[in-house]
Amino acid sequence: MVLKMSSLFLRTLREDPADAEVTSHRLLVRAGYVRRVAPGIFTMLPMGLRVLRNIERVIREEMDAIGGQELTFPALLPREPYEATGRWTEYGANLFRLKDRRQGDYLLGPTHEEMFTLAVKDMCSSYKDLPLTLYQIQSKFRDEARPRAGILRGREFVMKDSYSFDVDDDGLRDAYARHRVAYINIFDRLGLDYVICSAMSGAMGGSASEEFLALCDIGEDTFVRCANGDYAANVEAVTTPAPAARSFDGLPAAQVVDTPDTPTIETLVGLFNARDDLRKADGEWAAGDTLKNVMLMLTMPDGKREPLAIGVPGDREVDLRRVEANVAPAEVAPMTEAEFAQHPALVKGYIGPGVLGEKNSSGIRYLVDPRVVEGTAWITGADEPGKHVVHLVAGRDFTADGTIEAVRIQDGDVCPVDGGRLEQARGIEIGHIFQLGRKYAKALGLSVLDQNGKAQVVTMGSYGVGVTRAVAVVAEQTADERGLCWPRELAPADVHVVAAGKTEEIRDGAERLAADLEAAGLTVLLDDRKDVSPGVKFNDSELIGVPTIVVVGKRLADGVVEIRDRKTGTKEEVAADGAVAAVKAAIA
Repeated sequence: MVLKMSSLFLRTLREDPADAEVTSHRLLVRAGYVRRVAPGIFTMLPMGLRVLRNIERVIREEMDAIGGQELTFPALLPREPYEATGRWTEYGANLFRLKDRRQGDYLLGPTHEEMFTLAVKDMCSSYKDLPLTLYQIQSKFRDEARPRAGILRGREFVMKDSYSFDVDDDGLRDAYARHRVAYINIFDRLGLDYVICSAMSGAMGGSASEEFLALCDIGEDTFVRCANGDYAANVEAVTTPAPAARSFDGLPAAQVVDTPDTPTIETLVGLFNARDDLRKADGEWAAGDTLKNVMLMLTMPDGKREPLAIGVPGDREVDLRRVEANVAPAEVAPMTEAEFAQHPALVKGYIGPGVLGEKNSSGIRYLVDPRVVEGTAWITGADEPGKHVVHLVAGRDFTADGTIEAVRIQDGDVCPVDGGRLEQARGIEIGHIFQLGRKYAKALGLSVLDQNGKAQVVTMGSYGVGVTRAVAVVAEQTADERGLCWPRELAPADVHVVAAGKTEEIRDGAERLAADLEAAGLTVLLDDRKDVSPGVKFNDSELIGVPTIVVVGKRLADGVVEIRDRKTGTKEEVAADGAVAAVKAAIA
């Protein structure tokens, strides 16, 4: 059936919506694809739903090709399975919780690992039932603190989540590899410009993890890539090549120094360089020679709080997002004045390793940057007001409780793979694949009997695609100054026929052509509105973004129509009686 704009539930807007922050939000609303209901909640209108369904179709075809079987779980879920895995608490404020009339606890599903695990536990008991891959395309719910950017970050969204179930780790690796190829095929078919980045598993748990990030300047995810090669990683997953340990032999003894009026690293280094008795033997002191100790507080999902000290070179800043990724599911914040007061061993502004560590006077866990290796010497706080210590040597004068990747990544940092230089870019997460392992299977008692009749805990993989988000990401990457510009496989129609005139002959000619195009197997959007000027129709056709536009106008009297390519802007006049063949050729 031809989609006629005279009756289609569609309204285009000339002005941008007041709350639109990004291109996709602005254009999807203006072109009549989505409408806002509440912050982070959107209605997908008929044209938007067509694009969404096309993305779902691509995903289904690629998932089915690797043996995936589709099912659908409810969005309303009981508390008990999430309690068993700890995620009723771990999800914290991001979880929509509710009670039924009997005061039973429920949640709106943010993700469905528990449900998939229990379904397989219910129906599979032998190794012969595996391997197995199940998937669904379904709405998810997360109570985002700051829903923004239209459907890029909403509180209700459609997601494809799939799960693999295998008896052993070799099977899991095979399933992960198949999903990886399927995701490459999906995002290639969606026409996206993307990178595959090493990532952290976070609250999901598991071992190997990769993100598929669509390149976009407005992306919330910062990643790095190596100028020399193929390495790419989310900043949270970047590892620091640690220098080799050094010998203590010949190193001077640690020395406490009066350092009045040195509130910053810069003033501290300036004082050391200005004093003859403190001059560095091989040049001048720099910020990187200092060790600053940053005090943080971790808030666990159950509300418990504990302090954490992190030691980093003085020329680097602590990135709380990287810290949080390494201490998940805890949340991280700087230590407040009141919390400092609860730890009298800490002398603010002069904190050194002497009091830090679980075995020292403060009892505070102390983690350091990987660059702080045995034998490295530092200027750092002496744990006394107005005093610092110089030549304090790691492994000789102090020992940390461990290391942590915590510093903010900078352009020019060393690539952990080939020693090249890293550069930063921004992207939007469109997919994430995990080797979950046995975390959820153990928690929920999922095991099968192996060939010897022995119970084996099943190992799992988890694989997600943001379907609603993909609509916005494609819009972000393909839109131009005139409007949306959909890739052909995702467009809401194959061809947009514009009746560019008010005469009956033009309208009838446009309707006949639309019917002929539909009979030829194409999906047709027809702008048959009577009281709308050709200029407005042309603007709307470019705003809506169907890749092929056919203009039926005054030249119809000469037996000619015009075919426009939305992406390139090229125009071609063709004979009206050959328009169907010409459109099919253009599409092919």
